[in-house]
Order: sequence, then C-alpha cells, then structure tokens
Amino acid sequence: MTAMPTDPAPSPPAAGAGRYAPSPSGDLHLGNLRTALLAWLFARGTGRRFVLRIDDLDRVRPGAEERQLGDLAALGIDWDGPVLHQSDRLGRYDAAVGRLTEAGLTYECFCTRREIHQAATAPHGPQGAYPGTCRELTPAERDARRAAGRPAALRLRAARPDFEITDRLHGRYRGPVDDLVLRRGDGIPAYNLTVVVDDAEHGIDQVVRGDDLLPSTPRQAYLATLLGLPVPEYAHVPLVLNTAGQRLAKRDGAVTLADRRHHGDSVRDVVALLATSLGLSGDSAEELLTGFDPGRLPRTPWILDPDSLVCTAGGP
Repeated sequence: MTAMPTDPAPSPPAAGAGRYAPSPSGDLHLGNLRTALLAWLFARGTGRRFVLRIDDLDRVRPGAEERQLGDLAALGIDWDGPVLHQSDRLGRYDAAVGRLTEAGLTYECFCTRREIHQAATAPHGPQGAYPGTCRELTPAERDARRAAGRPAALRLRAARPDFEITDRLHGRYRGPVDDLVLRRGDGIPAYNLTVVVDDAEHGIDQVVRGDDLLPSTPRQAYLATLLGLPVPEYAHVPLVLNTAGQRLAKRDGAVTLADRRHHGDSVRDVVALLATSLGLSGDSAEELLTGFDPGRLPRTPWILDPDSLVCTAGGP
C-alpha cells in the first residue's frame, strides 16, 4: 500500500478524553440524553476530560444548539474547554482527503442515490456495502458523466473487506469495510471522515455512542489507520426504543426534557428515570458517578412509553 504523507496536524492533548457530539437538528430526546449521560459517566469515571462537539455540517435548526447545551447542563453534564464545531474545521477535512488522494486511495463516484441504494441492497458482497461501481472508470467514462451533469462524490479505495475492533460492551467485533464516501457530491465532508479526524485531533480516545453505530465503526477504525491516527476505545450502548421497537423520536410524545418538565417532572426526576433504565440509583449526575461500573450496564434496549413512563430495561 502507498505510504501516507506526513500529517501536519497538531498533536492531541496528552490527557485522553471522551466526548458527546450531537447534531443541532432539534431538541435532544431522552435517548440522546441517556447516551450523553453515559458518555459523561464513562469519561469522568476514568479520569478523562469530556469534550462537547457540535456536528453541524448537515441540518441546523436555529436555537437547537442552545437548547441542547442548556439541557445537558441542567442534567449536570459539564465539559472541558469550549464547545467545538465541525463547521470551523473544513480545512482539516480537506487536508485529510488530500493526503488520501495523494496516496492513491480515493476515486470519484458518480452514482445517484437510487443507484447506490440498489447496489447496496443487491445480493452480492456485504449487506449495505458499496460494490465499487465507479472504482475502475476510465478517464473517458468519468468525463462523460461530468458532461452529463452528474456531481462526483469522493470515495475511499479500500484495500480490505473487513476490519476488527474491540468494544467495551460487545467485545471483539468484525464488520465490513467498503469504499465509503469521504466527501459527498455537494462537497460536504462525510460523517465517517469527519468523526475520525475530529476524534484524533481533539485527543478523544474513548467513544461512547448508540449501538446503532456499531456496524459502521470498523470502517471508521480502518480509515483512522490509513491516516496514521489512533483508534479510540469504543463502547456502543443500547438505544432507547418506543413501544413499537423503533428508535425513540420526537413524534413519540413527551420525550424531551422540556416536555417532561411541562408534564410536572423535575430535572432530578428525569435523571432518576434515566438512571433506573441503566440499573443505576440516583437523581444527579454526580451521584451516578459514584460507583459507576460499565460492566453492569444493560445490553438490551430500553423500551419507553412516554405517556405512562413505563419502561423495560434489559439486564446485564
């Protein structure tokens, strides 16, 4: 494989850190708050710094970030340093893409969303993996697609089919690696790239997030190795689901902190509810930190009925 050029990025801080990185697309619901609380407990429980990053490269709703920060602070979640924003770091993502391109590890992809969906669901290769439709296009074929007005995304030219990570809750996990998108057709850096670059440069060595992101993690870890960046410790925690077994969403009723307070719950009531769902006891973040043991966390989703606040939390 072609050697990567030297990375001019600054060295991360010496102390490790955990993080929470919401998108400012709306208010945080109880599932988001539960994951944020867990990320904070994991970090503070191991003496790490805690970083808050706003992933604001996609949909941004006015006022959402301020409300999110207010809700996190109300729960007792604090963070170190200023709040970081991906929109301030476009040059860093361009630099990482440039390094990969210089090493011959990228190619243009002209597939439409429909073509990508059809390719990803075809009965060949790993489920959901992009099969490399545009990988070996000739210069003439690329020119023809540009002439037809097709925008080009930029994909990684992966050199292996899978990669293994170790997760704090799931153990050893091997997942598919495909030619993931690095930069979308509209020029926006893709999530799988930005999260890798940001975590490394901010000194994040512990990533706690929902287990719906576990299947994409081997791709990110592999990309980190190509960029010469450290692979963090992972802990993918169970999600909060509605009574239909779907991911909790605003449409499910009174599921935000503001909703619960409107219904008469105090912030401590909400923290206690989240704690109960995790098999913990307490009604403040600091109280939950005392004796926090990740090994005793549930491994199954929390099923929440926000109307009756009846929940079923799985065992370890």
